[in-house]
Order: sequence, then C-alpha cells, then structure tokens
Amino acid sequence: MKTRRGFSLVELLVGMAILGVLLAIAMPAFSNWLRNARVRTAAESVQNGLQLARSEAVRRNTTIRFQLVDTTDDGCALSTAGPNWVVSFDSPVGACATPPSDTVAPRIIQLRSGAEGSAATTLAADQSALVFNSLGRLTPVPAATVTINVASATGELCLASGGPIRCLQIMVTLGGQIRMCDPALAVGDAQACT
Repeated sequence: MKTRRGFSLVELLVGMAILGVLLAIAMPAFSNWLRNARVRTAAESVQNGLQLARSEAVRRNTTIRFQLVDTTDDGCALSTAGPNWVVSFDSPVGACATPPSDTVAPRIIQLRSGAEGSAATTLAADQSALVFNSLGRLTPVPAATVTINVASATGELCLASGGPIRCLQIMVTLGGQIRMCDPALAVGDAQACT
C-alpha cells in the first residue's frame, strides 16, 4: 500500500489559524519596534549632521552652521521643529534647494530631508541653528547645553512617560561635544541623559 505525502485540508486550516493567532499577538510589538527604529534613524541623522558640521568647521578652519529647516525647497525657513537639516557656511533661509557648493551662496555642504528614512518622527530643539567655530565649539556660546528631542509623530508616549516608544535626545554641550542619550534610562547608565 502506498503512503501519501502532503497535508489534508483540515491540517492546512489549523496551521493557518495558528499562524493568524501568532501574527495577531506579534503585530503590536512589531509596530512599536518599527516606531522605535524610525526614532533612532531620525536621531542618528541629526547627530551625524551635527558631527559633520563640527568636523567641517575644524577641517576648514571657519564657522559652519547646522540648521533645522521646515522644508528642503526654496521656501525653507529655520524651525526648532524642522524635520530637515542643512549644513552650510551661510544661512540657507529661502535657498535650501541650492545644490551643494563651496562658492554659490548659501554654500551648502549637505542637506537632508526628514522624509529620508525617518518620516513619522518629530523634533523639538532648544534652537534652530547651531554654529561651530574652528575649534569645534558652539558660537555664540549658548546659556546651557542645547537639546534636541526626537519622538514618534504618531502620538504614543515616550518610555520615560510610561509609553511604549523609546524617545531619544541629542545633546550639544557648550564645548561642542555631541551625544545621543535615552531619557528613560536611570542615572548612572552610560547612555542616560543625566
């Protein structure tokens, strides 16, 4: 007698039901993971832009600006909640669509749109522009450390406030040190914001 290989219709339906239950259980965790990944991507982008501005200021022995802007077209304006950023020699207000150049004003070094991998995130900064001098320090010297908060734009609370999203902060000290930290971590942790 021959043995038949394969699945019966009942076995297939039971397998599909189990798979559906597992997916229903895993979906909220996957959604939170995706939101956390977007927040981290946005925070890393801002941190990289700040580090680029600082290193270019030191390398070129001049002042270089890091500016948060509301759009990347020629109607751009500085914004403390701007999801986009520009690293340039001069203020890019009204000229963000200008191609990168060392000679054409505003002499943009790099421009990044907030839609590039970090959509659905919000930024809240203490100030919209940070200028680094040839020593890699902020100029003019702000009254305190400059903080840029990065959170999810979908409305969930941050982990520090009892929510599921791991919001991050980028801190720029008076001396120009740039670091990303997690406000939800306890004092004493190397990645904590305190």
